[in-house]
Amino acid sequence: MNPDKKYIIDELLERVNQASYIIAINYDRMSVVEFAELREKLSEAGGECHVAKNTYMKKAFVAAELPELDGLVGQIAYITGDEDVCAAAKVVSAFKKSTEKGSFVAGVLDGSALDAEQLTDLSKLPAREVLLATLLGLINQPAGTLVRTINEPASSLARVLAQKS
Repeated sequence: MNPDKKYIIDELLERVNQASYIIAINYDRMSVVEFAELREKLSEAGGECHVAKNTYMKKAFVAAELPELDGLVGQIAYITGDEDVCAAAKVVSAFKKSTEKGSFVAGVLDGSALDAEQLTDLSKLPAREVLLATLLGLINQPAGTLVRTINEPASSLARVLAQKS
C-alpha cells in the first residue's frame, strides 16, 4: 500500500477510535459557505465534520472493527465526536431543514450501525441536559414520596395538637 494512503487511513482510524459516534451525511450540492456554516455549528455542538474518501473510511472502519455501513457512495462527509450525538444530529437536521442539503446516510453509535431513520429519530430527542434532569426527577420521586409518607403521622399529630390548643 502506498505510504501516503496508509498515513491517511491511520489518521482516519485514530479519529474513528476516539469518537463515540460517527454520522455520515451526503453533502452533494452544498456550497463551500454552507459547508463551513455546518462545520461551525457542529463544532459548537461538540462534533467535527471531515471529508474523506469512502474507500479509506471503509478501511478505517474495518481496522477499528466497526460495522460496515450501507450507502457510503457519492459525496459523503463524516461527523465524529465524543459528546452528545443528539446535539450533532439536531444540527444536521436543522441544517437540512433550512437548506434541503446534508441528508443523513448512516452512522455508528457505540459500535452499533445506525440507518438514516434512526439518526433522524436521535435528532428529535430532547437535549442531554433535559434528559438527565428528567431522569433525576424520576429517581428522586420515590424518595420524596417515602419522606412524605414517613413524616405524615408526625404532621397529623402536630395538626391535631394545634387545633386542640
